[in-house]
Amino acid sequence: MSTLVRTRESLYRIIDSDIFYSFRSSPVTVGAAIVTLILVLGAIFAPLVTPHDPYDLEALNLMDAFNPPVWYEDGTWSFMLGTDDQGRGILSAIVYGMRLSLWVGLVAVLFSGVIGVALGLVAGYVGGNTDAVIMRVAEVQLTFPAILIALLIDGVLRGILPPFMIEELAIWVVIVSIGISGWPQYARTVRASTIVENNKEYVHAAVLTGIHPAMIMIRHVLPNVMGPVLVIATIQLAIAIINEATLSFLGVGIPVTEPSLGTLLRVGNNFLFSGEWWITVFPGVALALLVIAVNLVGDWMRDAFNPKLR
Repeated sequence: MSTLVRTRESLYRIIDSDIFYSFRSSPVTVGAAIVTLILVLGAIFAPLVTPHDPYDLEALNLMDAFNPPVWYEDGTWSFMLGTDDQGRGILSAIVYGMRLSLWVGLVAVLFSGVIGVALGLVAGYVGGNTDAVIMRVAEVQLTFPAILIALLIDGVLRGILPPFMIEELAIWVVIVSIGISGWPQYARTVRASTIVENNKEYVHAAVLTGIHPAMIMIRHVLPNVMGPVLVIATIQLAIAIINEATLSFLGVGIPVTEPSLGTLLRVGNNFLFSGEWWITVFPGVALALLVIAVNLVGDWMRDAFNPKLR
């Protein structure tokens, strides 16, 4: 019973908090959150919510290729948004593709977050030449667009890997490329927050008691600088999804055999001017809807967790 009471009290505190009030008082944010939740749940449960598995070769039928959407005279309810050149349903391909795009984006954000937070902690806590070197590298990288950095890293990794491994590790190459291109934002934010925390009494007390600097950074400083990191991660997720789609569209990202929104756009682009517009337009709309919804939630988080704006 005590656990239930504590859970109920925690729920009441969340509902009565300023952040939750800010959330429910913004219809745009609520709508964006609902759209994001629907898309994420649909991607997670793709096998349950889609009428077909677009990447089950035994279920594909080339006679179904280039079927138009259902509102056309030749359209069918089996393929509501039409089919592509392989007979795959566009609706099912979008849902499966969104699952892979979200997974690549989440893992890439986690990877870049770990690198950026670690380097930011070290730069802010140690200072001196270590801080100067890390920040100069971050500033140099920030002078280039993230997609160019991702393209460079992707090309280097593909040149290092043996040819027979490129196809097998293509997804991980994309994740590493996007992850490395996004760490400076985390590092700069965490460094600034760490410098502020270094001047507080609890850090000085930890130093006086002889705690190892690594433990001070991990156990004391890190929990107090994670707020801005979560906001950056939300915004970076949308950027990572766009970068994945761009790499795949250029032919250096996810292979054509894998269902991502970027590969769907790449395939559909070949038929855009031949009349089969739905192969490109619907995946593009799904990508735009996902990125806009995630960005709106990220913008709200940035404002809600900034005490100067409350």
